[in-house]
Amino acid sequence: MIGLFILIIHSIETLAYAVRLSGARVKLLASALSLFNVMVMVSRLANMMQQPFTGSLTDTAPKENTLAFVEQQFRVLIGAASLGTLVGILLLPTFVAIFSRAIIHLSEERGSIPALFKKSFSIEYIKRGIKHIHMPSFSYLKGISWRDIPIKLFIVNVVITAIYTIGVLSALYASLLVPERSTTAVMSSGLINGVATMLLIIFIDPKISILADDVINQRGSYLSLKRASVMMMGSRLLGTFVAQLLFIPGAKYIAWFTQFMT
Repeated sequence: MIGLFILIIHSIETLAYAVRLSGARVKLLASALSLFNVMVMVSRLANMMQQPFTGSLTDTAPKENTLAFVEQQFRVLIGAASLGTLVGILLLPTFVAIFSRAIIHLSEERGSIPALFKKSFSIEYIKRGIKHIHMPSFSYLKGISWRDIPIKLFIVNVVITAIYTIGVLSALYASLLVPERSTTAVMSSGLINGVATMLLIIFIDPKISILADDVINQRGSYLSLKRASVMMMGSRLLGTFVAQLLFIPGAKYIAWFTQFMT
């Protein structure tokens, strides 16, 4: 159940890179970001629901081989993050096609989300939506060259994603390493994720947003935006793999750092 929540969270967060593609495609970027907030709300709800259950894994762990048991459980959850990111990548063509039309309908409904939902769940629109489901193929990557990838931006996003993926899990594991400072270790997860979020806002989001604005204002190409979006999705997937490597070192670092907070 926890893995399912994490899969949903990372799928939605991965598709966030596709929102600007949809918005630039129909030249309604602000409406696209507003509509995507509904999906973000689902992601936040899933996050709130999974965190207490994730914490309970450390509380209910067996007395013998506690660290090995919790590590195994948490590595499965990190794997769910990788799977969720991959699902988001595979849904990219379908999401862009359907979400672009949803943005247009939202504009027609003058920003009424309830009216949009009422229309979207009608039989007629469900049938239309099914027609826009596309299986991912290499043809979608036509014109995208990996030589055009900005290496620094790619690496920064890998690191940010890895930190964000293990923030809570490493903090919980650290609470087992230093039980006398367990509460301090757990609460430090907010600081870790906060730093990762700030790095994302400062280094990643502005660059992608500028590319989307250039497309809308006819100063840039849609292909450049698609190339950047696919690149960021790929770096995010790699970041979840790197998270497996950083999980234990991150927990040990948190455990060490807590001594300076008490």
